[in-house]
Amino acid sequence: MDKDFLLESSLAQKLYFDFAKSKPILDYHSHINPSEIYENKRFNNLTEAWLGADHYKWRLMRSCGIEEDYITGNASPWEKFKAFAQVLPRAAGNPVYHWAHLELQRFFDCKTPLCSDTARDIWELTSERLRTDENLTPRGIIKHMNVEALVTTDDPADTLEWHQKLAADSSFDVTVLPCWRPDAVFSIEADGFSGYISKLGDIVGSKIKSFDELKAALQGRLEYFNKNGCKAADHGVGNLVYAPASENEIAAVFRKALGGECITTDEADKFRFYLLCFLAGEYTRLGWVMELHLGVLRNINNIMYKKLGANTGFDAINPQSAVCDLALVLDALNTKGALPKTLIFSANPNDNAAINTIANSFNEVGIKSKVQQGSAWWFNDTLDGMENQLISFAEYGVLSNFIGMLTDSRSFLSYVRHEYFRRILCNQLGRLALGGKYPDDALFLGSIVEDICYNNVKEYFGF
Repeated sequence: MDKDFLLESSLAQKLYFDFAKSKPILDYHSHINPSEIYENKRFNNLTEAWLGADHYKWRLMRSCGIEEDYITGNASPWEKFKAFAQVLPRAAGNPVYHWAHLELQRFFDCKTPLCSDTARDIWELTSERLRTDENLTPRGIIKHMNVEALVTTDDPADTLEWHQKLAADSSFDVTVLPCWRPDAVFSIEADGFSGYISKLGDIVGSKIKSFDELKAALQGRLEYFNKNGCKAADHGVGNLVYAPASENEIAAVFRKALGGECITTDEADKFRFYLLCFLAGEYTRLGWVMELHLGVLRNINNIMYKKLGANTGFDAINPQSAVCDLALVLDALNTKGALPKTLIFSANPNDNAAINTIANSFNEVGIKSKVQQGSAWWFNDTLDGMENQLISFAEYGVLSNFIGMLTDSRSFLSYVRHEYFRRILCNQLGRLALGGKYPDDALFLGSIVEDICYNNVKEYFGF
């Protein structure tokens, strides 16, 4: 993993070093905690920085038979790090192997491969740096990685107090914006739904007893988010279903849920579709980007879900594609004049071609690829996954319109994923030219690289 890592030709190297490497990062989707940025929390060791909430690493450790105590349990930070070091050399071909070593190189100047034999030396080196180096605090990391703006993930009931404090802090010039994530409002069949609606009512200062009152409350929160700089709404929709219904039906389903009655799958699908249409119209009015995350089977290990909760490494690719319903949903929104700029992510790589052909059926004059596939997501966030996503985007659309990479991470060190993507992008374009499939024009290819790494996302979101 030297300076030419993943760059197979002199053209790919030129594209990366002359055009990609120095472009600022606009991280349009992450799960970073804004309070940790404001408070500039210092990490004591790599276990805190790496293993605290990283289900990618947890899955690797479980696959190697590591006891849960050394993953999410009560083992000491050193014991957890040592267990991860034992596993990592076995993960040849896994992106975590690349990410971990890029992070060691970029943040700690450490080029030693991590394994059981080197774990103690790397632990001591990194722990000392994390405790003393100002460039390794959350703010220091963000600045070191040339992050110009980042977007967090926030519930409609969030106060956004940390975003407000960061916006008022003249000592930190990186833009930190909220992103509206209303998944809890969509989870009408969940046990805690009525409790969440009560919480939302407390935030808006009015009890929510009807669907009209829910819509009014959401509109109020949308305006609040908008005043605090929000530019996007993200939806972890699970199974996207086209299920039209009248507002009277939806109002009845909502009353039923507030009353604690059981909601059927059909009722839940209708509620979610109606609510998505309503919110998409609001996003269009506000000029926001809508993000849809599809194709996931969540919490499939019930024993571990009950023990650890969600987002702990027990999700999988949903082999049942949602793209047919996706096409119907986009068409319904477009027909109503309520289709905002839309990014579509699927954890199922088999959806690539379908998503790209559907997306390119909903363009608009003056907007480059108004609806487009987002970067290779989650289980596709790999070398092959990124290459395949780029190939599909290019073959069925206009690659130079692509808005590029995001971290989608809870770790501050994950900004090396942008470097990983940029190297893969430059290598892919180099292959096209050197294979005689595109002119060997470094300057024009470089302009495409700059657009994908920076210019397009700046224009698309209006950063």
